[in-house]
Amino acid sequence: MSRFTFCRETRKSLVLGTDKTDDQPVMTKVILVTGGTGMVGQAVKTIVDRDPNPDETWIFASSKDADLTDREQTRKLFALYKPTHVLHLAALVGGLFRNLSNNLDFLRTNIFINDNVLQTSSENGIEKVVSCLSTCIFPDETTYPIDETMIHNGPPHHSNFGYSYAKRLIDVQNHAYHLQLKCNFTAVIPTNVFGPNDNFGLEDGHVLPGLIHKTYVADRDGTPLVVWGTGSALRQFIYSHDLARLMIWVVRHYDEIEPIILSVDEKDEISIKEAAELVMDAFDFKGDVIYDTTRSDGQYKKTASNAKLRKYVPDFKFTPIKQAIKETVDWFVANYDTARK
Repeated sequence: MSRFTFCRETRKSLVLGTDKTDDQPVMTKVILVTGGTGMVGQAVKTIVDRDPNPDETWIFASSKDADLTDREQTRKLFALYKPTHVLHLAALVGGLFRNLSNNLDFLRTNIFINDNVLQTSSENGIEKVVSCLSTCIFPDETTYPIDETMIHNGPPHHSNFGYSYAKRLIDVQNHAYHLQLKCNFTAVIPTNVFGPNDNFGLEDGHVLPGLIHKTYVADRDGTPLVVWGTGSALRQFIYSHDLARLMIWVVRHYDEIEPIILSVDEKDEISIKEAAELVMDAFDFKGDVIYDTTRSDGQYKKTASNAKLRKYVPDFKFTPIKQAIKETVDWFVANYDTARK
């Protein structure tokens, strides 16, 4: 049972040198980012590179470094980098229609990944783990706005129940590891994320990157833009660079086990139709638009409260969504040949 005792002790950070003034050890955080080459991981890297902290070393790992569904590969990854902190972003993800037909895959794969990362973190005495959840984990039938206390109040939407339950389980595990082993494991719950390095797949991407790719093709080929659904569903979109800034703050300063929602304000919620219009404006698209109402809208709304976040960082400034979409469109156009799609 020795593998289950490490979080009970306070692990010392990796010592890289000594302070010249008082000869005390300089303690440095080594922060391992799983899923580090994905959209959010690369956004974190962009922010960290822009304003580096000399007391931090960030490691951005990808699936090429380790298959996190495999316990031994996960342990070897930790042994290689010896992290003090983990920002856990790795997951099997997909858009509405991929989830609809692959709920079992999303459930099992994400359970394996999450259990391996959290258990290996426990075995290695990691000082803090911050895992990434999603607002899709909240009950389908609920009152709005949703907040951090409502995660387990009922079943999630049927369209992505596999992914949702796997992500909910992280919150359960965080509390269990804390209660039994005193581990400092927590989670963030972002709303709909978009930005550079997203998956712009036409079939399996999320709504905004999918709209960006569709509009690019329609503009290039002179064909109508087809938007799936009625366009009436409502979403709070958060730019990946804003999310990255908040995640870095969580790694450095947030000490609750209870999760925290990372979201724009409720007033900034927009419809899919409004999002499509912003994408069209960014492309200066003048073609026809068709709303394919044979396609599901998914969950109508998932309005989230960021009141808890605002108590901690009341003055945080989010990038205006028009600017954020334009920056994402410009990135996609410039990187079309190599972008995930």
